[in-house]
Amino acid sequence: MTKGFSRRDFLKTTAAAATVAGMASGVGRVHAGQDSTIRYGLIGCGGRGRGAAGDALNAAENLGVPVKLVAMGDAFRPNALAAREGLMAAFEDRVDVPDDRVFDGLECYKQVIPECDVVLLAEAPRFRRHSLRAAVEAGKHVFCEKPVAVDGEGIKCVLESAKIAQEKKLNLVSGLCWRYDLNVKDIMQRLADGVIGEITAVQMNYLTGKLWTRPKLENDTEMMYQVRNWYNFAWLSGDFNVEQHVHSLDKGLWAMGDTTPIAAYGMGGRMARTEQPDYGDIYDEMSVVFEYPNGRRLYSLCRQQNACWSEVDDYFMGTKGYANVIGPNPCIWDLDGKVIYEQKKVPSNMYVLEHEALLGAITSGGSTYINNGEYMANSTMLGILGREVCYTGARMTWEEGLAIGGYSPDGFGWDNNPPTLPDENGRYKVAVPGLGKVYHSIAR
Repeated sequence: MTKGFSRRDFLKTTAAAATVAGMASGVGRVHAGQDSTIRYGLIGCGGRGRGAAGDALNAAENLGVPVKLVAMGDAFRPNALAAREGLMAAFEDRVDVPDDRVFDGLECYKQVIPECDVVLLAEAPRFRRHSLRAAVEAGKHVFCEKPVAVDGEGIKCVLESAKIAQEKKLNLVSGLCWRYDLNVKDIMQRLADGVIGEITAVQMNYLTGKLWTRPKLENDTEMMYQVRNWYNFAWLSGDFNVEQHVHSLDKGLWAMGDTTPIAAYGMGGRMARTEQPDYGDIYDEMSVVFEYPNGRRLYSLCRQQNACWSEVDDYFMGTKGYANVIGPNPCIWDLDGKVIYEQKKVPSNMYVLEHEALLGAITSGGSTYINNGEYMANSTMLGILGREVCYTGARMTWEEGLAIGGYSPDGFGWDNNPPTLPDENGRYKVAVPGLGKVYHSIAR
């Protein structure tokens, strides 16, 4: 088992060690079990879910806090069983998930949540609003992967859940992991301190190749197929700019002091993702301008097309200089192009650090509280608003974006109908700009 680099390793102070010892002594107060072990449950057992569970267990070991994974759920039982086997091989006795605590189906969260004290949410994005609400209503602490919703209706639900968590003092940590990266936090704090003056614009590049598709299996209903292939359907993933580019959008929101834009407009389409039905109905390129007061702007560029130039980085322009944040050599320059800060990166496993932060808050006896709910909702909403202005060709205000719904199936059983269905040739309709607020307008 490989352990992540922990915040305690970085600080190397006896004070941190003493704090951790105090945390461990109070663990028994956070749940109703017979010992001090904190019980974790995992909902969504794909690659990200397995990663989140492993990161949580590594964080617990780093902090010296007794934790066990005790329940798992996934839309498909074989996924949950395979994830259990992999985690048991890596973490041995810290995974205690017998067959009767492995659950499946689109509402498996209803069975997982009662079994645990902390819930890890890593299912397809469309379903997170429901499991998050159920978790906080049941009094559970939550780690919630990004993005948190696929439409404005879902965002409003998530914001309400975050308020419930705050009222109950339940810790809520987001999977927008760059907020926990030591190097990114260093640059972002310098920007917040005014080293480049007032930030006037941010350019957010997320230019990569295609991601995965999954074929329809012989006995799949249409709902089974789409949930299995969830990344490629907007009602399940939010489209690629919501599911992937949200990390970049989050840094733009962060740079703007976590204030939301007034409106947005943009353009996008589907040029390379055309040759097979498994690509569903999502786009493969989008460019969006988010408008702020006083002429400030966020410029969002995202693309998933193979054999093209790639870059994932963010650029910040201010009245006194400019900066980049996650490239190989993050720097800050003055307006004459002189380097005024060149970062020397330190080891930082942000995936483990976010779980250390959650576990540290849970075991702090109330002295530390974390609730990332508002910014994780607003960063996701940036992606949703960006998608809608590209799909429709319209300029939309933030409030108009929040009013968007309509990404729901007619039920959550395997025989229910998804909101988008194939035509007689098995092809899915794709949104065409200029036709108003009509989703999935023509077939490709």
